[in-house]
Amino acid sequence: MCQYSAKDGLVGEWHRIHLGSLASGRPGLLMVEATGVVPEGRISIGCPSIQDDSHAQAFKPMIDFAHSQNVKIGIQLAHAGRKGSTMLPNDDHLMASPEEGGWQCVSASAIAYHGYAVPREITVPEIKVLVAEFVEASKRAISVGFDVIEIHAAHGYLFHQFYSPVSNKRSDEYGGDFAGRTKFLLETVEAVRIAISDKVPLFVRISASDWVEHGWNLIDSVELASKLKELGVDLIDVSTGGNIHGAPIKPAPGFQVPFATAIRSEVGIPTTGVGLITEPDQAQHLIESGEVDAVFLARAMLRNPRWPLFAAEKLGINIPWPEQLERGRTL
Repeated sequence: MCQYSAKDGLVGEWHRIHLGSLASGRPGLLMVEATGVVPEGRISIGCPSIQDDSHAQAFKPMIDFAHSQNVKIGIQLAHAGRKGSTMLPNDDHLMASPEEGGWQCVSASAIAYHGYAVPREITVPEIKVLVAEFVEASKRAISVGFDVIEIHAAHGYLFHQFYSPVSNKRSDEYGGDFAGRTKFLLETVEAVRIAISDKVPLFVRISASDWVEHGWNLIDSVELASKLKELGVDLIDVSTGGNIHGAPIKPAPGFQVPFATAIRSEVGIPTTGVGLITEPDQAQHLIESGEVDAVFLARAMLRNPRWPLFAAEKLGINIPWPEQLERGRTL
């Protein structure tokens, strides 16, 4: 989850401690927050980027520590599009000015997200450049030791802005029908898959539904997932929403899991369940029942960075603890 603690896109001491505490909890996989492939791809002025080698190298201590704990670590590569250039959560205004480090946002179409600045419609040549930027960012991430690449195409960020008919009103090759609206994402995935080889797991996070009539829906998501599978994607990380302000979402424990289950069943590709999954028994049931192949946790891990150790104990499974923490295993 976003930590809003990077300086000029560089991760630092907060991230080292934060990610280190999560790694010491021995999860199966640790995923770094949404990281811009270019500076203008960040969500806020405090979000990280991996725009060059120095920004990639800043992640190296966190990667090395995770590996020392026998924990795999991945990174979400992202472009926020029209939901970028914001201040930090507790600031007194939303959008960052150029003097505050902000920038002109781009999107599929010049349609603003609720309360945000109106973006500029990105040009076709700029789209081609961004595809290349995702490729270069992926290669940088692998070069410093990341084990997994995840392309963040959910939550109303740029790829989602393209594939949703609500935010994409283009009339060129990147708009119109399903094929046009998904073209940018599919081109990017294909290029990244080639660049990192089939030895590196490639995930794609999608929002399976806009939760509104005439928006992106589960049927679209199944078709998209099928095409992603053909391109060599290993897992679909299934979330929902984020592109429409005030969408009628009613969160409840595991409320997004049925979307992941449907995609898994229809496409035959591994999926993850996310969203209000907080209890070990709940997570274990979702996997054992075959509803999903893995569970991703976020807020539960912010509350307890060593949730996996706690979960294993509760489920009666003996996994190695860091020896520095062993005395805390039992009362």
